[in-house]
Amino acid sequence: MGASDAESADTTPAADGPFPDRVVSGAVHYFRVHPDLWEDRLARLAAMGLNTIETYVAWNFHSPAPGVYDFSGWRDLPHFLEIAQAQGLDVLLRPGPFICAEWDFGGFPGWLHRTAGMQLRTSDPAYLAAVDEYLDELIPRVLPRLATQGGPVVAVQVENEYGSFGDDTAYLEHVRDGLVRRGVDVPLFTSDGPGPDWLANGTLPGLAATVNFGSRAAKAFGELEVFRPGEPKMCMEFWHGWFDHWGEDHHTRDPQEAAQVLDDMLSAGGSVNFYMAHGGTNFGLWNGANFDGVLQPTVTSYDYDAPVGEGGEITAKFHAFRDVIGRHFELPDVEPPPLLPRLEPRTVEVDRWASFDDSASSWGEPVRRPMPVTMEELGSGRGLVLYRGSVLVPPDGRQLVLDDLADRAHVFVDGTRVAVVDAPEAAAGIPLTPRTDGEPTPVEVLVENRGRINFGPRVGRDRKGVSGIRIAHRFIHGWESTAVELDAEGFTAGISFGSPDEVPTEGPVYAAATVVVDAPADGYLALPEWGRGFLWLNGFLLGRYDAAGPQRTLYAPAPLWREGENELVVLEMGTPGKAIEIRDRADLGKAAEFRAE
Repeated sequence: MGASDAESADTTPAADGPFPDRVVSGAVHYFRVHPDLWEDRLARLAAMGLNTIETYVAWNFHSPAPGVYDFSGWRDLPHFLEIAQAQGLDVLLRPGPFICAEWDFGGFPGWLHRTAGMQLRTSDPAYLAAVDEYLDELIPRVLPRLATQGGPVVAVQVENEYGSFGDDTAYLEHVRDGLVRRGVDVPLFTSDGPGPDWLANGTLPGLAATVNFGSRAAKAFGELEVFRPGEPKMCMEFWHGWFDHWGEDHHTRDPQEAAQVLDDMLSAGGSVNFYMAHGGTNFGLWNGANFDGVLQPTVTSYDYDAPVGEGGEITAKFHAFRDVIGRHFELPDVEPPPLLPRLEPRTVEVDRWASFDDSASSWGEPVRRPMPVTMEELGSGRGLVLYRGSVLVPPDGRQLVLDDLADRAHVFVDGTRVAVVDAPEAAAGIPLTPRTDGEPTPVEVLVENRGRINFGPRVGRDRKGVSGIRIAHRFIHGWESTAVELDAEGFTAGISFGSPDEVPTEGPVYAAATVVVDAPADGYLALPEWGRGFLWLNGFLLGRYDAAGPQRTLYAPAPLWREGENELVVLEMGTPGKAIEIRDRADLGKAAEFRAE
């Protein structure tokens, strides 16, 4: 069903009308794909036989501060929707306000934390006021792209998997009414797990109910039939792949096994949305995290073992899924675009270095208070936060304790790193010894924001930084708190590089290299001798790398390269290497078969 066929579909121009029938959709998030590649990726999905694409809208991608919104450039959602329509694709729009998506804070802006006591995803008035501000900015930009106005958007989702979180029906009604009141007149829908409790708490009367699953289609659709007899059946998230956390294996799934589940759905007359059809990349610091006793940050790649790979590769799943779609629908007589050219593999030696303090001109203004200030209180979204103070260590020595550390902290005493601790270790304390002269000891604590939790009951509970620093039970007062926003525009331009006689052996430290290319092309960058840190290309933060794996390469798409000289900058937090490898294919690590239920 193309966008031009919207009026003939099983829909009515009312927000509570029937859901579009026989949808074959694929998820692709505009915020995870370079805008110069939107057309390429959507053309590939159209060639696979999709008639629809689905995208979330990430609130925090558009709003860095209260009342500040950006829908230009990479954030030009209306342009993305127009490209979809030009490819003959309808759109399922999922604006949240919560999206999960393995995205930082589930799409919520970090500045929501500045309102004390705000209760997210509830009918709390402070939270609803923020949601209304968001919808006031978003919906007027979407209205001209609705199918009722000749656009591609055939349906809009209310919240996201709310039945897995809570039961505040008044909140769901507020989001629904807010969409309708602002002019959304295409069908609205919800998506939840295929169980009676999830469906009971995540849906609203009059709105289409869809379910999310990866296997056992008959059972899932059966649950939906019990809940909504006779209504169309759609899997809004067909989990044919999965995401990765640092330190895990790379999740993959057998293409033929996943294709059989797809065939089961379509044979039952159901609709499907592949999650993901093209996963893309968590560029910058946008990755989210899970929590299972400890923080589990998601890796930079969001390849998701999708039919269209992170770099646009046509995979075995593409062909397996296309074959199944062709048994149920007429396939387009088009081929996917050719793969973009790849850079010639080579190894580039780094030749310039800078200390962490050499980037101080790119940091935020220090805030001096008795207690440390969290990243959110500093107005910072992502990156690092640096605390500087001094500690008079008792003669017998004591433990330095970091309160409410959610991530990882590097602790420096008298300029020397004495510990790197993750959240569970921070509560145990870091041993300190007194100075021989009896003077206070300079202490610095550098905290990494490794990604905010995006799913489950702890969403919104992992403020970044620390709330207090103690010697045993006694608080230390008088801290200077500084935000280091690594993804800020122009951050690397403020780093003063040099060529030291001795190569640094410990982070945090910056390194730089120059790469000359004949023409922009896709590439994959690897740092096999390095520990853990961040990598920029021509001032753009590609993302995080970590020797823990599984991911071994960072995707560097062609639009970020330029003919001639290109600058690579590394911030290594652990043990620096000496070279960066340019490769022509991705290495996402050791694969492990995984099947989501």
